[in-house]
Amino acid sequence: MSEKVTGGELVIRTLEALGAERVVGLPGQHALPMFDALGDSSLDYLGARVENNAAFMADGHARVTGTVTPLLLSAGPGALTALPGLQEAATASSPVLLISAQVPTPGIGGQAHGYLHELRDQESHFRGIAKGTWSIRSVDQIVPTLVDAWRTAQSAPAGPVYVEVPHDVQQASVELADGQLGGLAAEAYALAPEATGAQLDAVARLLAESSTPRIYAGGGVVRSGAGELLEQLAEQLQAPVVTTYGGRSAFPWAHPLSAEGWIEDIATTEFLEAADVLLVVGTGLSELSSNYFRLAPTGTVIHIDADARVLGANHEGTITLRSDAGLALQGVLDRLRASELGERANARPAIDELLATVRGRLDAQPLATERQLMDTLRSAIPDEVATFWDMTISAYWAWSAWDARGGVYENGQCGGLGFGLPAAIGASFASRSRETPNGAPVVAISGDGGGLYGVAELSTLAQSQLSVTWLVVDDGGYGVLRGYMNEAYGRATATELTGPDYLAVARAFGIESRAVELDTLADQLAASIRTPGPRVLVLPATLELFEATHTDRPAVHR
Repeated sequence: MSEKVTGGELVIRTLEALGAERVVGLPGQHALPMFDALGDSSLDYLGARVENNAAFMADGHARVTGTVTPLLLSAGPGALTALPGLQEAATASSPVLLISAQVPTPGIGGQAHGYLHELRDQESHFRGIAKGTWSIRSVDQIVPTLVDAWRTAQSAPAGPVYVEVPHDVQQASVELADGQLGGLAAEAYALAPEATGAQLDAVARLLAESSTPRIYAGGGVVRSGAGELLEQLAEQLQAPVVTTYGGRSAFPWAHPLSAEGWIEDIATTEFLEAADVLLVVGTGLSELSSNYFRLAPTGTVIHIDADARVLGANHEGTITLRSDAGLALQGVLDRLRASELGERANARPAIDELLATVRGRLDAQPLATERQLMDTLRSAIPDEVATFWDMTISAYWAWSAWDARGGVYENGQCGGLGFGLPAAIGASFASRSRETPNGAPVVAISGDGGGLYGVAELSTLAQSQLSVTWLVVDDGGYGVLRGYMNEAYGRATATELTGPDYLAVARAFGIESRAVELDTLADQLAASIRTPGPRVLVLPATLELFEATHTDRPAVHR
């Protein structure tokens, strides 16, 4: 038996067969056949108001689920508006599958037929961001192309991919046989990269013979679910662990071997540099995670990452292993358990000295408000509640100061504004079900400047009634840039903003909102988290960054 379906229906049915349960999107003229098919599907749909926010939502969903998240958008300006959100997903290795509509096939390739939304080469705009791009030209290509795209998105290192489907292909008909889409989920399964046995043997020997091993763990450990393996390896080696801002939930700060994650303090940089063997796993040692390229290890560096492009990119003489973090940690751990370890000193005194240096430096600065805010947020937000941080001063603090306590801690990693609220909406959406129609509680933290990028999604929140608490820290401008400019030029230009009354805007959408002060924030935040549905809290506060400690050193990278 078979039935005739359109290309748009085939797209949606293929997503169902691949295992998708939810989809994020925003319709447009050339995407209507796909959206019509969506209405007859089993997929739960979350509609955004701005395409870039839709990309952030898909990113947030993908981060908390670890699964490929489909994103349906229209052609031309619809697709292109999502580019900054896809760049964020790429930076965080987040598997977003963007399926964009296209103009009819005669308008593709720069022939200038003049279709509405026609671009000379829409696909080319995504090649510098997406792991892979595909332009479908016939209905027969839909299934195999989506399988390839799905596999590419989920394979380590995960990341966003782009598929475009022309409007006439979505409208075309094809015979679909019973069972034709069976087994697609298995076909799309991708194995993670794994180091060779010889490589793992060599790394295990170096670590076994080391006297002061130290571990620097990043987001790759989190993405591979390898936190327990990291703990076991650290305990086997008695090696201190520092976590990056992306790997904050990879290792518990309460563990006696945790050296926390004050990655912007030069004392932490020096602590890592002092290792005779430094194991770097699941981080690319980028500008931020290397303290603005100041990290200059003096011992042997072992760099493990699934992304071959970052291996040894900033440090010469590095021993590199392309591997999923979990597979590599397991392989090294198995070998260490069968070997004799060299003698090493108790690591805790060095950790205590490091943390005392960091805290002493903070104590010497007038930062009581900032530290109180971090402490208040940490005490009010339960461990199991995910937090999503926009690019704002409080997020800069969280990069170093936030103890994730094993919970989901996600932040904007590529420097663009607007991530916090829509990503939190996507994360809450990930757990929406008949039993939990409001989704899981999630907290988003934004500044008033970054908040303007996502304010349209209050409409999405009002419609979906997802349990997102949005905290806006309002200082009347771009606080981070204000601080940078005052320090560099003695004045700030173009940083002051006339913002909306966020409380009134939220109420206009029917969302409860409250003004809070530092002394009332904890109670209001805790109450909001306990109450299903959305809420907006606004904290008027001017925050400062802690003093930079890296500027006396030259940058060191290849």
